[in-house]
Amino acid sequence: MKKDVRALYLEFFKNKGHKIYPSMPLVPDDASLLFTNAGMVQFKDIFTGKIPVPSPNIATSSQLCIRAGGKHNDLENVGYTSRHHTLFEMLGNFSFGAYFKKEAIAYAWEFVTEVLGFSKEVLYVTVHESDDEAFKLWCEHIEPSRIKRMGDKDNFWQMGDTGPCGPCSEIFVDQGEEFFKSDEDYFGGDGDRFLEIWNLVFMQYERDESGKLTPLPKPSIDTGMGLERVMALLEGKRSNFDSSLFMPLIHKVEEITGVKYIYESGASFRVIADHARAVAFLLAQGVNFDKEGRGYVLRRILRRAIRHGYLLGLREPFLYKVLECVCENMGMHYEYLLEKKNAILMQCKNEEERFFETLENGMNLFNKEVFKLKSENGKGSFSGEVAFKLYDTYGFPLDLTQDMLRESGLPLDLDGFEECMKKQKELARANWKGSQEAQKEGDFKELLNVFGENCFVGYTTMQENSKILALLDSNFKRVENLSKGVAGYVFLDSTPFYPESGGPIGDKGVLRFEGKEIAKVVDTKKYFGLNISKINVLEELKSDMQVQSEVDKERFEIAKHHSATHLLHKALREVLGEHIAQAGSLVEANRLRFDFSHPKPLSKEELEKIEMCVNEEILNAHTQITEQMGIEAARAKGAMALFGEKYGEVVRVVSFGDSIELCGGIHVENTAHIGSFYIVKESGVSSGVRRIEAVCGKAGYLYGKNAILQVSQAKEQLKAQDLIQGISKLKEQLKSAKDKGSKENINTNSLNIENFQGINLIISQTDMENIKECIDTFKNQHEKVAILLINNEGKIAAGVKNAPIKAGLWVKEVAQAMGGNGGGRDDFATAGGKDLDRIQEALKIAKDFFMKNL
Repeated sequence: MKKDVRALYLEFFKNKGHKIYPSMPLVPDDASLLFTNAGMVQFKDIFTGKIPVPSPNIATSSQLCIRAGGKHNDLENVGYTSRHHTLFEMLGNFSFGAYFKKEAIAYAWEFVTEVLGFSKEVLYVTVHESDDEAFKLWCEHIEPSRIKRMGDKDNFWQMGDTGPCGPCSEIFVDQGEEFFKSDEDYFGGDGDRFLEIWNLVFMQYERDESGKLTPLPKPSIDTGMGLERVMALLEGKRSNFDSSLFMPLIHKVEEITGVKYIYESGASFRVIADHARAVAFLLAQGVNFDKEGRGYVLRRILRRAIRHGYLLGLREPFLYKVLECVCENMGMHYEYLLEKKNAILMQCKNEEERFFETLENGMNLFNKEVFKLKSENGKGSFSGEVAFKLYDTYGFPLDLTQDMLRESGLPLDLDGFEECMKKQKELARANWKGSQEAQKEGDFKELLNVFGENCFVGYTTMQENSKILALLDSNFKRVENLSKGVAGYVFLDSTPFYPESGGPIGDKGVLRFEGKEIAKVVDTKKYFGLNISKINVLEELKSDMQVQSEVDKERFEIAKHHSATHLLHKALREVLGEHIAQAGSLVEANRLRFDFSHPKPLSKEELEKIEMCVNEEILNAHTQITEQMGIEAARAKGAMALFGEKYGEVVRVVSFGDSIELCGGIHVENTAHIGSFYIVKESGVSSGVRRIEAVCGKAGYLYGKNAILQVSQAKEQLKAQDLIQGISKLKEQLKSAKDKGSKENINTNSLNIENFQGINLIISQTDMENIKECIDTFKNQHEKVAILLINNEGKIAAGVKNAPIKAGLWVKEVAQAMGGNGGGRDDFATAGGKDLDRIQEALKIAKDFFMKNL
């Protein structure tokens, strides 16, 4: 019978008094990490002492992790080993100064042997070579001969060069000598015979900059057990991919391709199965395909999977079908996969279609270069310039090219590739930089320990008599006073200032003392649960002062735009479909910006319908209804929640008629207060993500007034009908004269003509607007013709007559080099290019394309 290891694990530690924490988002609230890469990430600030220990001070979780970018990158190994994955689940139990080695070891042994049922005869344990305490404790559970002492490399953990650290202890399973006979299949080797399933970190020291280890006053426990690895062992499989977690996905690939999976030659099946899981979860959690950062890593994962599908003979989108299998198999535990399934599949399919458009041409270029090298007896390296062209023109991530080269046994001229990258102004690669370090190092723990979280009273009032509990300087360090003219931060016992969260910007306002302004509040944010306002000091401030806090009146306009985003969200789902999911927002006093998942631009009719829906809800004058309830009750009520937002067991539900959302923000009391709502712009943010910008309230009034003024001015200008007709006639005459003049002034003699094997060739940049007429003239003048022109506006046209080249393919190749696209007939085609700085490069590509076809 198949065991639900995840449920067994969480229930086991719940019965031991641990609080179950849900898996935190794959995108962590940590600027130093690209993705959540370990189970302890959500508890990092507790372990480092930046925030107080929670109650209860023991926790357990099943954490989704990704290692496919930055320092933690397993991507190149996925599919070629039995246990590397981009996305995996880490089961963990944690103690924040509660129990230590004795209990952690006992819990681990009990779960592995009694709950999972592993035979003690196949288990081994490691401890750090200096950890006599752990060795002695393990002797209570296992024979001393099966306990191995290891050095720092294998059994000492540290978060960084300084900070919490400590020895480790691991549990290994011996899979049996009969299946593993390589030179590395010894205990401590790199073979798979002895497989680690549980890692216990005994966090008991603090390392300073000199390397000195000081015992922590409250040593802690951090453990991890990989779900995929344990499932495979329990099912008697020697590879994670042979387990019930992956085989349904591999069977789906078999069904799509009609090819039977064989482990020895099935790397492509494994890559697709693994990558489908990562793509599904990243899309479900709001990461979108992009040219940089996390979105670029997502694109790399998808394109690597597509290339392996290509190796299996697939020439059209297929991965989205595997993602559907992921949603169905894992949606029982991660419900949002099922809730967002349609949007996930649509985004994946659209991205696949984009890549398949260029994949064939890219593969041809790659294969030509490989053939060239192998025809030279395999000497030399794969051209860095070609690798860059694959990257820049055809969208092949570098590691995808390296992956293909590994299969061909060829090295890459990486220096040549990097040199090309330096010359490229627009780099489509991940660029992640840490930020907000000063905030991370602030005295927030002290404030939490001394005062706890302060009280926000801004839902019901914009003025409050407050006490200054603490003042912070510009580096978030606590000070007793702030002098006149400096900037700093104030922590009030009760505050009416709303902290920036979920779209609305933070409140501004003033602090007064005995009626006199003593500080300007310029922003408000939350730091580790603390509502803190940034201030410019007008008169000296001291801790414990009693002040009058007053929110700026622009709060009313912010509230109007925030409530309008709720109505807009509902209207988008009604007009476009249930796949709509919020992908970000910004709410200010004079505008709102709302990003959402959708595969294509909105039509004029759709925008008008959405705008009308919002205004109808405003006119219906819905009263704001705010309720506090349990998270499950809120979901049952139909409340929409944003993925990645941290919601407690009791949540705030804001309703305006049928618009129901989990929200901690500020709103109008009635939708009628919003006023008129106008959509001012719709645009694309990234692949599969659209953006609507809109105004309401005072900004909406001004927008409407200006529109009326423009219409009035237009009527005045066109008042006289005779004048209108005269202008129209003059325009016709002008156009006729311009067309006639254009045809008469086409002079192909000004263009440089080259002759190749009897074919007259022109490839040139020109200031002509009428390049189509120019091409027609040139074709009429010559028997064998190939002409491609690019004018200064980025318009591209090509004409072919009795030459071995297809105009449609020709312009498409050139347009893509300029960031555009196009096509047409074999004898004539047009296109457009966006990047005018790359015209000369495009002309070179046009010449190369002609010569190759010639």
